[in-house]
Amino acid sequence: MNHSILLFFMSITLMGCNKPVDEPAVILPTDLTTVVTATEGLVNVQANATGANFYTTTFYDGSNANEVETNDGNASYTYTASGSYTITTKAHATYTDYIEKTETVYISVSTSTTGGIPASGYTTPLSYPGYTLVWNDEFVGTSLSSDWTYDIGTGSWGWGNNELEYYRTENAVVDSGMLTITAKEESYNGQDYTSSRIKTQGLRSFKYGRIDIRAALPSGKGLWPALWMLGDNITTISWPNCGEIDIMELVGGGTFNDKTIYGTIHWDDSGTHASYGGSKSLSSGTFADEFHVFSIIWNSSSVQFLLDDVVYRTADTTPAGLSEFHENFFFIFNVAVGGNWPGDPDATTVFPQKMYIDYVRVFQ
Repeated sequence: MNHSILLFFMSITLMGCNKPVDEPAVILPTDLTTVVTATEGLVNVQANATGANFYTTTFYDGSNANEVETNDGNASYTYTASGSYTITTKAHATYTDYIEKTETVYISVSTSTTGGIPASGYTTPLSYPGYTLVWNDEFVGTSLSSDWTYDIGTGSWGWGNNELEYYRTENAVVDSGMLTITAKEESYNGQDYTSSRIKTQGLRSFKYGRIDIRAALPSGKGLWPALWMLGDNITTISWPNCGEIDIMELVGGGTFNDKTIYGTIHWDDSGTHASYGGSKSLSSGTFADEFHVFSIIWNSSSVQFLLDDVVYRTADTTPAGLSEFHENFFFIFNVAVGGNWPGDPDATTVFPQKMYIDYVRVFQ
């Protein structure tokens, strides 16, 4: 492994009316050293330099440059595939005055850790008697279609749930006919985890119909994958007045949780948050083992929740107080880490964790 230290200097001259005035010389850090350790895909870099005010470490992953800024020189990133990767560490006097060290590391990620895309599972047809396919995304190509946008960052109060992740665009990848949302254990913008949260807000929304989503889910304590919907009018009347339909939520961890999903509706009941729903558990295995289809059949009188074409809960939406469910809703797909419901990850949680989405289809 070859290491190189490159020194960057900047000399700034201020032009005055009479004669130039030189800025005091910047004293660069010296003796930059790094210790790189890797466990499966998780890479930790501990940097140290004399006279450094702060550090930036850039983990290059394909076309992405993932930069982590720290005061103590300790940075981490999780790679999801085996291979050789470049890491650049800078010890800064100022943002533009630094010394740097670039090194190449080989990462070995076993398929037992990442799981891999399941090869089997339940599937549903492209047509149903009495319905017309009005919108679908089969996730072809190499990027999300123009029907989707992203939520970025940590949101207010951890998206209202004390979640621990930072949502980024980079954690949602479309490839080989599949959308993959990856939750990673990595330091980024003050958070210890990253993931993605995509939505069709302002682009695609629907009122009533049958909705099918074929997906394989992540597992482990602290994981919280969700395929859900919110009312278009959330920006004007807020939550829960806008209504919420959780087509599928899973709270990871342990034998029971990793094989149990929840379908729920949420609404405002005279100023109080109200909800109704149910759960469905697999007789064996977990939702990470193979694909399943999570569906709702939504009409003017009810929302039915289905797992692999079997109804497991029906919510009556005819009462006057449930008017929220007679308006347009948009989609949100995300994998949260931590939060009030799942709690924090623990020593049993393996990262990275992935949610694979094969398709979403809306029939009316």
